[in-house]
Amino acid sequence: MKAKPKLNTTKLCHEACSFAERESKHNEPLLFGVTDGKAVGTYFEHKFKNDLSEKYDFIPGSSASGIDFPELNVDMKVTSIKQPQSSCPYKSARQKIYGLGYSLLVFVYEKTDNEKLKTGQLKILHSIFVEKEKTGDFQTTTGLCKIIQNNGNTDDIVAFLRERMLPVDDIEVEKLAKEIINNPPDTGYLTISNALQWRLQYRRIIEQAGKIKGISKIR
Repeated sequence: MKAKPKLNTTKLCHEACSFAERESKHNEPLLFGVTDGKAVGTYFEHKFKNDLSEKYDFIPGSSASGIDFPELNVDMKVTSIKQPQSSCPYKSARQKIYGLGYSLLVFVYEKTDNEKLKTGQLKILHSIFVEKEKTGDFQTTTGLCKIIQNNGNTDDIVAFLRERMLPVDDIEVEKLAKEIINNPPDTGYLTISNALQWRLQYRRIIEQAGKIKGISKIR
C-alpha cells in the first residue's frame, strides 16, 4: 500500500479551500435545527479531519497537545459570522502580547436550514490562516508599540499593562516590561478578552485577511 504524503501547512490551506467549497454546497440532515455553535464546530472539524486523514499522514491533536495539528503548530477554529469568536486555553499573559504560540486556521460560516429537505447548510464565508506572530491582542500590541516609539521606559509599560488588567503579578509584570523594551511585539490582529480561558474575537482578521502579511485569505 502506497504511503500517504505528509501533511504540511501549504497542503492544509489548499485542502481547507477545497473542503470549504464542497461543504458550502452540502445539505446535512444532522445539522437541521442545530443552533449550538459548539456542536456545529465539532461536526465541521471532525469531517474536515476525516477528509484529510484519507489523503495525508498526520498526527491529530489531543487534549495533551491542546491544538488540532500539533506537528504543524496549527489550531483550527470554526465560528459563526453572527458572532465570530471562540475560546482557547489560557497559558500566560504573554499570549496577549507575543501571540498564542501557534497559528490559526479559521473558518467562518453562515448556517441556514432547509425546512423542505430537513437539512442544515454551512456556507463558509471566510477561510483564513493567521500566522502565530499575528495572534496577539491588537489593542495591547499597538499600545505597547506606541509607548516604545515615544521613548517610553519600563515604568510606562508596567503602568500600561496594569491598566489593561493583564492577569500577572508584580514580579511578572516587571519582567515582561523589560522583555518588551528589548523585544517589542509584532502587531497582533485578534481581540483577546481576559477570562479563565481566553476569548478570541475574529472580526479584525476577517477585515484584514489578504491585506496584512501573515493573515492569508484562503477562500
